[in-house]
Amino acid sequence: MAEASRYGCSVADDTTSGVQRTPRDLWKVEEFLASLTSIADASRAVYRRDVLAFVSWTQTTGAASAADTSRLLMRRYLAHLAEQDYARRTISRKLSSLRRYFRWAHRQGLCASDPSASLAGPKLDGRLPRVLPAAELAPLLTGNRLGLVDDDEHRSLRDNAIVEVLYGSGLRVAELASMKTEDLALDDGRVTVWGKGNKQRIVPLTAPAVDAVRQWLARGRSEFATVDSPKDAVFLNFAGQAITPRDVRRVLDRRAVTPTHPHALRHTFATHLLDGGADLRSVQELLGHEGLATTQIYTHVSRERLRSTIANTHPRG
Repeated sequence: MAEASRYGCSVADDTTSGVQRTPRDLWKVEEFLASLTSIADASRAVYRRDVLAFVSWTQTTGAASAADTSRLLMRRYLAHLAEQDYARRTISRKLSSLRRYFRWAHRQGLCASDPSASLAGPKLDGRLPRVLPAAELAPLLTGNRLGLVDDDEHRSLRDNAIVEVLYGSGLRVAELASMKTEDLALDDGRVTVWGKGNKQRIVPLTAPAVDAVRQWLARGRSEFATVDSPKDAVFLNFAGQAITPRDVRRVLDRRAVTPTHPHALRHTFATHLLDGGADLRSVQELLGHEGLATTQIYTHVSRERLRSTIANTHPRG
């Protein structure tokens, strides 16, 4: 028979193996994570943290498995997160992770119904993606910021190439960090990108980006490389290893006039394309969005920019 745990949850015995299972085993979280075959490792790590955080919390409530989880219990969890001062967007993400878990659990027969179905999350503030104004974009692209020191030629070549590719092609920072030399087709002005879920897409490179990458590969990369450096990584850090998203963030921190996340360059890329007349489907393909709805947020950004332009420049604005 099951034995009560110190959390008031049951602990099941595996009678076939004689191994006692903990409450966490009953949720089959590892099996759920193994089923996520089309997502990046970083995304899988987020699912792991979010689901295990919920499992840990339920151990104080008497819910020993997915079968014991009710809609009311999930609402209590969301209230708990709010009381812990989690941001609404973070709570919304955690709920999204749990929804995916419980959809899977229901299909696997771990629970009779999905307790997350139709469960409303926190109302978000509807913030639009931040688009960099010219006064902030220019120093990022050129590296000409007042007070910037210790930027030698080789570092400048690398950082110029990084920013040109991020802004010129709208890549996610993880996509840039994982870029291999074999992915580049500089003569054709394009790069093969491996996005979320290891999905491949081909993205054009701008002329300034092609020139910046050529200069980095020809004159700068060898200064960063060591005997242990990966031969195929396009961008290297000071340790001679493939550059990481955190390294890229540091590049922007040094160049930016105000704190700027690498994703802001992606937002700016998409919005500038729409401002220039690009159609939404093309922008969706370039960004690697699975659904058009994700890309449509940039149409709102573009319209807001146009309204702001009229308000600030038109005599009757």
